[in-house]
Amino acid sequence: MNTSRRFRRMSKSILEKMRQTIKRAAPEAEETISYQIPTFKLKGSSLVHFAPFRKHIGLYPPAPKEFKKEISSYEGPKGNLKFPTDKPIPYDLVARIVLFRKKEILEK
Repeated sequence: MNTSRRFRRMSKSILEKMRQTIKRAAPEAEETISYQIPTFKLKGSSLVHFAPFRKHIGLYPPAPKEFKKEISSYEGPKGNLKFPTDKPIPYDLVARIVLFRKKEILEK
């Protein structure tokens, strides 16, 4: 199997698991496309966006500062998270970030 096909298959599997993780943490969130990437919105506000790249899956917006220690190895230059696709994706961390952001949005 060529590299491009393997990347697409692997990426699709990771993206679906990312989607399921977010949906479990925030079942009431609306799924949409924003900035040409999968997005979840809650009460009209962006909850999270995620997207595949060649060597990582990006999670946006930047993670809350309360997760600083846990995200240090995933933090990109602007604070967005980059989960390398050649290592296990920390879906539990993704879920906790979504739950934290959900609480922030619902408390507004």
